[in-house]
Amino acid sequence: MLVAAAVCPCPPLLVPYVAAGAAPELDAARAACTDALGVLAAARPGRLVVLGPVESTGPETYPEGTRGSFRGFGVDLGVRLGEGGEGSPADQRLPYSLAVAAWLLERTGWSDAPVEGLGVGDRLAPERCARIGRDLAAGAERVALLVMGDASACRTLKAPGYLDERAAPFDAEVARALGTADAAALMTLDTGLARELKASGRAPWQVLAGAAEGAHLGGSLLYEDAPYGVGYIVASWS
Repeated sequence: MLVAAAVCPCPPLLVPYVAAGAAPELDAARAACTDALGVLAAARPGRLVVLGPVESTGPETYPEGTRGSFRGFGVDLGVRLGEGGEGSPADQRLPYSLAVAAWLLERTGWSDAPVEGLGVGDRLAPERCARIGRDLAAGAERVALLVMGDASACRTLKAPGYLDERAAPFDAEVARALGTADAAALMTLDTGLARELKASGRAPWQVLAGAAEGAHLGGSLLYEDAPYGVGYIVASWS
């Protein structure tokens, strides 16, 4: 049973050590993420699943204790998913989306429930995403989700995907759906358009939508902006 969810963006720039001198630009987003994680803790889940986009099709599982790092960004900073667990094989590392989540959890001192990671790729069909979500929420166990993913990367001329006039309306609808816990609207997101706009959060959001079926959760939009031309959204469901 899904009892709460937090939706956060996943740029490595969210980690101040990576952002360096530009770190203050995302202070408001970090504060909103902290608030969203507080909602998860208040729900007293028995299990926390962290969802994030991966380059492969997925789904890919990452047990508690799996390690990641930001060395690819020139920062000698390691993270670990959760506090317990035996970890993963030495060659398995957290993708950056889940490494950012692990950093957020460490930053807020998460110790409220066991943590596991699940990576989903943007090639997964909405129906498959929803089925994954339903499976995660099945049973009597109290499950919370930390859902990582960015909206469009085409909001300005300097954005990673250049300016696309479809990006702002797409992001506005995503922000509305996430802010009101409108799972049905998330399921109708156009997968082709999301891919063209480089919206990495589409598949994780649709996993959330599947998990929320029958849960009767309310939503709250905590942050929505597009620094660097990329849509970042923070929301909480409880």
